[in-house]
Amino acid sequence: MPEGPSIVILREQAADFAGRKVLRVEGNTRVIDIARMQGKTLLAVCSWGKHFLLVFPGFALRVHFLLFGSYRIDERKENANPRLSLGFAKGRELNFYACSCKYIEGDLDDVYDWSGDVMADAWNPRAARRKLALRPDTLAADALLDQDVFAGVGNIIKNEVLHRIRVHPESEIGALPSRKLGELIREARDYSFDFYEWKKAFVLRKHYQVHTKKTCPRDGTPLSYRKHLGRARRRAFWCDTCQRLYR
Repeated sequence: MPEGPSIVILREQAADFAGRKVLRVEGNTRVIDIARMQGKTLLAVCSWGKHFLLVFPGFALRVHFLLFGSYRIDERKENANPRLSLGFAKGRELNFYACSCKYIEGDLDDVYDWSGDVMADAWNPRAARRKLALRPDTLAADALLDQDVFAGVGNIIKNEVLHRIRVHPESEIGALPSRKLGELIREARDYSFDFYEWKKAFVLRKHYQVHTKKTCPRDGTPLSYRKHLGRARRRAFWCDTCQRLYR
């Protein structure tokens, strides 16, 4: 599943489509009436967390890439039909695959809390702390994946952030010392921007410390692994030596 930083990169790559008119619409989605976009001018390209947003007059298209979604700009995947393809002048096109498409009516400001997006200029760490205070029994691993609190954080960021701050994924939010809770909130954003820079430089995997790894780089301890951890039931990698369990 593409995480928030990857969606920001897509937003940047697609930014120059804003102001262009959609001349062709096709795709195999049956959930929305894709003809609605035909002839409409794309006003803006936005993102919120893991949502990619194309803004048209009076409505927006939300693209969510789920677990296996992908996109191509000005090219197409071989042997794959796009879920949605938007064509513009001079042969330019946006193609989306294996994703969820949904229309959002009206003003996006009425739908999205921009202060909850860890990569947004409007990000508000105090608001994140207030939301976490209402979830004292939530596991740290689940809290980081809660898009209402940390929009854009995905499983890679979750595993790496918890290793950075030396917190076991099954620690309870209410048991974390105030300083540790602050570290969790701060690193959710900081690591997301590191992810963004590494992803753009095509070196992201080289910087994994625990995700998909077998040994802790800090102390050499074999890492623990669980295929389905917490309510989110996502993969978790952690070190029992340097990541403390707070309960």
